[in-house]
Amino acid sequence: MTEAPIYLDHQATTPCAPSVVKAMAPYWNVEFGNPHSSNHAFGWRADDAIAAARQSIADLIGATAEEVVFTSGATEANNLAILGLLQGLPGTGRNVVVSAIEHKCVLESARQLERVGYTVRKAQVRPSGHVDLDALANLVDPATDLVSVMLVNNEIGTVQPIAEIAALCRKVGAVFHCDAAQAPTGIPIDVEALGVDLMSLSSHKMYGPKGIGALFVSHMVRHRLRPIIHGGGQEGGLRSGTLPTALCVGFGEAARVLRERVVDDSQALLQARQTFLKTLLIRVPDATVNGDEPRHPAHLNVRLPGVEADTVVANLQPQLAISTGAACSSGIPEPSHVLREIGLDADAAGECVRIGFGRSSNPVHARDAANLIAEAVVAIRAECPIDAAETARAI
Repeated sequence: MTEAPIYLDHQATTPCAPSVVKAMAPYWNVEFGNPHSSNHAFGWRADDAIAAARQSIADLIGATAEEVVFTSGATEANNLAILGLLQGLPGTGRNVVVSAIEHKCVLESARQLERVGYTVRKAQVRPSGHVDLDALANLVDPATDLVSVMLVNNEIGTVQPIAEIAALCRKVGAVFHCDAAQAPTGIPIDVEALGVDLMSLSSHKMYGPKGIGALFVSHMVRHRLRPIIHGGGQEGGLRSGTLPTALCVGFGEAARVLRERVVDDSQALLQARQTFLKTLLIRVPDATVNGDEPRHPAHLNVRLPGVEADTVVANLQPQLAISTGAACSSGIPEPSHVLREIGLDADAAGECVRIGFGRSSNPVHARDAANLIAEAVVAIRAECPIDAAETARAI
C-alpha cells in the first residue's frame, strides 16, 4: 500500500506539468510586460509569447491561431459561446437545444436566453449516458439557432457522438457549440473533423494553470459572436481585458505536451482504470458503473450500493482524493442531475463516487485506491448491515 495520499480527482483539476511551471516562471517577474503595450520590447516579447501559446492550442485541436480566443476558463468560454451568440437578439419563435447532462454553466446560460424569448429544449440521454440521436433530431429544426452538447461528460465520462450531432445542425443551419473541457487528456481532437462551430477548453483540466481557458470560434461564425465582457477590445473585440501572459504561456505549453503524448497517456489511463475496476469488483461485487462505452479512458463513476458516497469520501481522507460529483457543484445539497437523467433515483445517485485517473496514476495507485474504497464500504456496511443488504437486493 502506498503511503503518500493518492489523487484520483483529475476531472476536478490536474496538477501543472513540470514543463508548464518552468515555461511560466519568467513571466511573473522577468518578462512581466503587458502584452498589449505595443510601444516597447517588454510588451512585444509578452505578445510574442502569447501568440506562440495561441498557436500551440490551435495545433492541439486542428484550428488556426486566429480561431482561438482566450478566456478565464471553460465557464466563461461557454457563456461567451451561448450568450455572445444569442443574448440580446429577439428569441420569440426561436429555440436552442442543449443536452440534459450538460455542465451547469451551459444549462444556466441557456436559461438566461429564456429571458429574451428563446425556448430551451433539452435533449434526453439514454441510460448509457449518451445523447439519443433520434430524440435530438426531433428537437432540432429550422427555428433552432444553437445546439450545445459536450464532448465528454464531466461526471460519468461518456463520449458523445459529436460529428453526428454536427451533421444534424448543418442540415438546419444551427450553430453547434461543444464544451470539450474534459476531453483533451484522453481524446485527440480535430474541430474540422468533428464539424463544430464553437468549442470550449480549460487549461487546468489538461495539466495547465487555473484561471485560463479558450473558446474556439470558427471563421464561419465569428462575425455573429458579440462580447459579454466590454472594455479595450482585446481578443479581436470578443473578450476585453489584459491577457495574463504567464497563464497563457502555461496553457500553451500544456497543449504542446498533450499533443505529443495524448495517445500514450490514453493507454496508460485505460490500464489504470481497468486495474482499479477489476480490483474493486472483486472486493465489492455489487458495485456498478454508471454510463457505458465509449468513455474517456480516465473517467469512472461507480455506485456503491447501501452506502452514502459522502460518507465513503470522508472516511478516505486524507489517504485518497475522489469526489461525489462535479467540483463546480460542491456545496449544493442536491442529487447529481447527470445521474438522475440516466435513470438513477435520488438515493441511488447519493451512493455514487467519481474517480478520475491522471498522468501520475499507475496500476499500483489504482489497486491501492480500489482496496481503500472497498475497506471503507465494508466498514460502513458493517455499521448498517440491514440497510446495505436491502439496497443490494433492490439492484
